[in-house]
Amino acid sequence: MAKYNISVDKKWQKKWEDTNLYKFDEDSSKEKLYVLEMFSYPSGSKLHAGHWFNYGPVDSWARLKRMQGYNVFQPMGFDAFGLPAENFAIKTGIHPKDSTVKNIKTMEEQLKSMGAMFNWDHEVITSDPEYYKWTQWLFLKLFEKDLAYRKKAPVNWCPSCNTVLANEQVVDGVCERCETEVTKKELTQWFLKITDYADELLENIDTLDWPEKTKSMQKHWIGKSTGAEVTFKVKDSDLSFGVFTTRADTLFGVSYVVLAPENPLVDVLTLDKYKDEVESYKLQAKKQSEIERQSITRDKTGVFSGSYAINPINGREVPIWIGDYVLATYGTGAVMAVPAHDERDFSFATKYNLPIERVIDGGKDLPYTDHGTMINSGEFNGLTTKEGKDAIVSKLESLNLGSLKTNYRLRDWLISRQRYWGAPIPIVHCEHCGTVAVPEEQLPVILPYDVEFTPDGKSPLAKSEDFINTTCPKCGGAAKREADTLDTFVCSSWYYLRYADSNNSEKAFDIDKINKILPVDKYVGGPEHACMHLLYARFITKALRDMGYLNFDEPFKSLTHQGLILGPDGHKMSKSKGNTISPDDYISEYGSDVFRMYLMFGFSYVEGGAWSDDGLKSIARFVERMERVIDSAREAIEDNTEDKTTMDKAEKELNYWRHFAIKNVTTDSEILQFNTAIARIMELTTALSKYMNESRKNLSLLKDTLTDFIKLIAPFTPHFAEEQWNLLYKIKDSDIDYSVFNQKWPKLDEKALIKDEIEIAIQVNGKIKTRINIASGLSEDLIKEAALNDSDITSSIEGKSIVKVIVIKGRLVNIVVK
Repeated sequence: MAKYNISVDKKWQKKWEDTNLYKFDEDSSKEKLYVLEMFSYPSGSKLHAGHWFNYGPVDSWARLKRMQGYNVFQPMGFDAFGLPAENFAIKTGIHPKDSTVKNIKTMEEQLKSMGAMFNWDHEVITSDPEYYKWTQWLFLKLFEKDLAYRKKAPVNWCPSCNTVLANEQVVDGVCERCETEVTKKELTQWFLKITDYADELLENIDTLDWPEKTKSMQKHWIGKSTGAEVTFKVKDSDLSFGVFTTRADTLFGVSYVVLAPENPLVDVLTLDKYKDEVESYKLQAKKQSEIERQSITRDKTGVFSGSYAINPINGREVPIWIGDYVLATYGTGAVMAVPAHDERDFSFATKYNLPIERVIDGGKDLPYTDHGTMINSGEFNGLTTKEGKDAIVSKLESLNLGSLKTNYRLRDWLISRQRYWGAPIPIVHCEHCGTVAVPEEQLPVILPYDVEFTPDGKSPLAKSEDFINTTCPKCGGAAKREADTLDTFVCSSWYYLRYADSNNSEKAFDIDKINKILPVDKYVGGPEHACMHLLYARFITKALRDMGYLNFDEPFKSLTHQGLILGPDGHKMSKSKGNTISPDDYISEYGSDVFRMYLMFGFSYVEGGAWSDDGLKSIARFVERMERVIDSAREAIEDNTEDKTTMDKAEKELNYWRHFAIKNVTTDSEILQFNTAIARIMELTTALSKYMNESRKNLSLLKDTLTDFIKLIAPFTPHFAEEQWNLLYKIKDSDIDYSVFNQKWPKLDEKALIKDEIEIAIQVNGKIKTRINIASGLSEDLIKEAALNDSDITSSIEGKSIVKVIVIKGRLVNIVVK
């Protein structure tokens, strides 16, 4: 097998490239199909088995669709900016640009050795100035529409990476990249106003063919809540603050309020005797991520400020606490606490001995969190919770102490990074003109090569005098460039658009071309991007639509998450565990087709599983078997000496398995259920092998079956199938239409699946005694007669009385005797 794969793979890869077989025809009359895998990050020097699992099977699906008549667009590129390359540079001294360029070259060769249909003439590399010029253009367009803005805010700070992290990049309180504990820092940062699209991002998601779990994660992350904002005045002060609540009906049960540690009122309201404790508490809160602070299972803590607020509905004084489970970035940065009707508040009140008062009648135990009838609520007693909400909000509105409001968990997208290896933000800061956008004709703002990027908490570009010092585009005076770079998620938020017009040097993309090729029809990648890349891409698509650049609402119509290939030990692959699987050695020994087919047969595509060398070797043996069967059938066809024209039992059996395979390989592959599709190919291989033992053969049927067989295996073993196709049809090197991938997908004949005979089991008192073949469609009486007249059965029931005969058509006959 090794010799076959090395020679045949290279032969057909060169032929496909030389003849531009997979070049996308923008003017084709065929229906377009945009197939896209999430592009890889060239932080490592080589692709691993996980990349292969993402790309290989999807390429097989795209090949199937091509043979079904679609005009397939399947580009590839690299998400090349980001922390890993910069951190690698800090460790080794190798410039991130140099290591990235080298890694991309290696990975391009690996991807080409896969034999995929990637349209390399549409390649994008996000660190190329010809790409990030248009990322900067995108930022400017958002800035023009007031969707990009700059403000001072508490942000997640990784002290190891020395950069800001978005909420989504903090996992269990640590940096997702380096696992260092994240703290909080006040910085002036750039944000994108994704919250302007919160409602549409929420409403549209149910229209998408996406995994339900991913849709649910986005809904939760956006977190829409409809309720009221209630104003609490501070006792003996002119100060006041608002709290957002979805349960205004419980307002009479408020026994304390809680401010976020970052809330500016904390310093004002904390009395002197409590200041040391509050300051210490604030420092502790800075070390925790927002996600960690919101955890349901985490023990809630707080400290008393010494001040009191006035409940607006009953005038009651309630203590003002500071608690880290309240976030300054969510709602108003303050919450009202009703311990009798909220589990979190109940736990907190119990811990700190605060009053717990029931105001909703229902259930015996507290906290009671369901709906019911209002009690201990003055004039509102007896109202249902629904009636009470409306009545209390109406009362508060009349007092100018409350109003209806909709709130969201979603925060604006923080895009500033204090790192070097990223796209410069195209902004100039001028003492006279303020914040000024770089004119479009001056793009790209080039990322300089010679920069000291050892992290010290400041933006590396600020240290580059040549870069940072410039002139103001408005007044021509001295000015400073923005020193932060863009979050790499900005680069990947629009790459699917650039692919379609990647060589356009005049604009980011041609509107007509984009509207013709987009949106993406099938998108495949990891589930870890549910609340980052996928959400950001949806936002950018909608923003560009509203600017008039697109005529569609969503970037990805259908989404699939591939599973994870684990190491042979069943654990996630990592260099430290020594369980990583590199495809290159296996491909050198077995060829890319065997490697691809093993990934598709050995695992459920959406689940993955543990790697097995034995499984790979088993597939290698199967491909060898396929080759022997095909060779044998082809030789019989070429020999042409024992031709037969009738369709007898053996022919009908072969034709059945041929069309059974066509039906199931098609339907299973359509839903990316490749393992069962390949199982059907294995069955057809067995049927072909069995037919080759016939002394006389219907060569016309054999050639038709072999033709369909090669077409069926083509998506799964593209090099092998191309070779077999050319051998079967004796195609010359000069033939233009040489490829099996230019052929039509096999056509199903449903009639061939109706068997003339079927096999049924015959039981006596529930135990199988024999099996017989009967004509399909036989009546129940004739089936009984055939069963009772079988010699094995007559001997089994001799001398016994038949109680009854049960017929289950198509499966069995059970004869009950005594």
